[in-house]
Amino acid sequence: MKAYVVNHPGGPEVLELTDVSTPALKAGWTRVKVLGFGINHSEIFTREGKSPSVEFTRILGIEVVGEVDATSDETTFKPGQKVVSIMGEMGRAFNGSYAEYVLLPNKQIYPITSNLPITELAAIPETYYTAYGIFKSLQIKANDRILIRAATSGVGIADFNLIKAFDKAITVVGTTRSKSKKQELLRAGFDEVIVASSSTKLPANTGNFDKIIDLIGPQSVPDTLQHLNEYGIVSATGELGGVWALNDFDPIMAIPNNCYLTGFYSGDVSASAIQEMFTFIENHHVNVQPSKVFDFSQVVQAHQFLETQHGLGKVVVTFSTQIHH
Repeated sequence: MKAYVVNHPGGPEVLELTDVSTPALKAGWTRVKVLGFGINHSEIFTREGKSPSVEFTRILGIEVVGEVDATSDETTFKPGQKVVSIMGEMGRAFNGSYAEYVLLPNKQIYPITSNLPITELAAIPETYYTAYGIFKSLQIKANDRILIRAATSGVGIADFNLIKAFDKAITVVGTTRSKSKKQELLRAGFDEVIVASSSTKLPANTGNFDKIIDLIGPQSVPDTLQHLNEYGIVSATGELGGVWALNDFDPIMAIPNNCYLTGFYSGDVSASAIQEMFTFIENHHVNVQPSKVFDFSQVVQAHQFLETQHGLGKVVVTFSTQIHH
């Protein structure tokens, strides 16, 4: 089969399209024919050698949409069945989805029922699973005023799409550090956009919100909490600010009275939760169009594109041309 093999850390050019052996089926695992996958910033970090646990040689790719090719569990899976997989150690401890076939542990394969085209399906698994978990945790109501910090991120755009599909009358405000991205967010449909030069503090005249999605994370959470209305909720899900923990955090003093702080851990995955997300997306006609679609022959270019941060939303790869063996 064809696969992108990374032999050593480096730039996009270390993704080498190579002929490798198709993975052999083994007990407890299922071989999936890859139909599409998203490109993630974490895969760029891994490719650059910034994931200490990952050893090279490795095929990257932490998410996949595909079809069951062969399985060790024929009571659960059937050949040709549409499935997705996210999280686990795919593309890290074992080879991932940048290939024609990927061998996955049965416990991290989730059958789905969906009529969406592959380009849209490929934009959903990792990004929308996180975004949908955040969306549910906010208990959104009709008159809510909602802020998304780091709104230009993939999860930020996904949450915006989920909220507006749920109720387009809800006011959604986004933050960005870039004046040029402000116009892109307004074009995407945000009701207001705040240009915040500091990632730790919102501008003084920002005002308060009923719900806040903080994708910057612990670096900005203390400030975010000060912008909640009574009974408001902050979801701190993300570490785009590069800080991983709320150190020296005193919840009694830091969380205003009658306000709430929550988060969402996307490593907690179940087949029912995955299907619930896909059903919500189809029933509410959520806009899950990726920002850019690359062919499997263009994975190097897809990495280059994501690194330069053109546009908003998800970058995906599909097999739009047939590979000849």
